[in-house]
Amino acid sequence: MSSLQELLAQRAEIEKKIADAQREERSTAIAKVRALMAEHGLTAADIAGKAPTVRAAATPGPKAGGKVAPKFRNAATGETWSGRGLQPKWLKAALSSGAKIEDFAI
Repeated sequence: MSSLQELLAQRAEIEKKIADAQREERSTAIAKVRALMAEHGLTAADIAGKAPTVRAAATPGPKAGGKVAPKFRNAATGETWSGRGLQPKWLKAALSSGAKIEDFAI
């Protein structure tokens, strides 16, 4: 029966052989790929699937994250609400006291 030290040495030797074989196979595969790329005139971008794109001219339009025009106004205080997000407290209070949202439309 082998001792622990002998088994560990064998494992280290086998792991080294595995790493060497992987390196060799990798370099062979890289050489094959480079040869095929040269033969067909391919670039790394072609392989990655990234085709060169032409950017369109900037078109004027609303900016993302910009302000939205208000749609509702509190006549008493001048406060406004765009109609997006939660209703402001002044509008909730007015609606609960019987007012209609159309009364605040701008």
